[in-house]
Amino acid sequence: MLLLPVLLGACATSSDLEATRQQLQTQMSSNAQQASARLSDVEAKLANQRLLDLVNQVGQMQTEMASLRGQNEVLQHQLAETQKRQNDLYADLDLRLGKLEHPQAAASAPQGDAPAAAVAPVDAALSHALDTLRKRDFSNAVGQLKGVMDSYPGSSQSIEANYWLGVAHTMLQQNDAAIDILRRFAGQYPKNAHSADALRLVADNQIALQQKDQARITLRQLIKLYPGTPAAQKAKQRLSTL
Repeated sequence: MLLLPVLLGACATSSDLEATRQQLQTQMSSNAQQASARLSDVEAKLANQRLLDLVNQVGQMQTEMASLRGQNEVLQHQLAETQKRQNDLYADLDLRLGKLEHPQAAASAPQGDAPAAAVAPVDAALSHALDTLRKRDFSNAVGQLKGVMDSYPGSSQSIEANYWLGVAHTMLQQNDAAIDILRRFAGQYPKNAHSADALRLVADNQIALQQKDQARITLRQLIKLYPGTPAAQKAKQRLSTL
């Protein structure tokens, strides 16, 4: 009988301990579930963020690719225009030099038994420079044409060399130099047979430099000053495409 309260107390204590243990297990399980849920939520958010980053990166790359394609198309168009302009310049050069060949050939042809006239040094120098230009050796032609101008200033051959010097710089795509030379040539010798073509070449060089507004002004000036000339007709055609 004396041990009964002790035993009952021990039983109560054991029950309390068991209840406490079960509560702890339940709480731990709940905490574990909450932690797992939070971890899953964090992982899902991270996965979504990574996916969003990837989507943004893909979108940015697509935008950059579209921009590069656009730039490539522009460059291809500019290259095609440059090649066409270069081909036109070569054809134009051959035509201009071809016109010079016939008078020179006729003048140099012997007349019957008459002895051929001696060729003046200035004529020989200009003819040599034009031959170099005809061979499309433009760099050497520039030096030879300058030599004619320096050695025979004020002569008709020097004026002729001045025009072809602008042509040579045009063919070398030295556009600023060509514009300066040809513009001054047209201003100094407005009645020269090459003046209309000089202005047309000024416009061509301005177009090559993407100076389209200035080219329009030059072409309109050409049409006004030299109406009815082949150069004016070509200027009208060029204006329609600018």
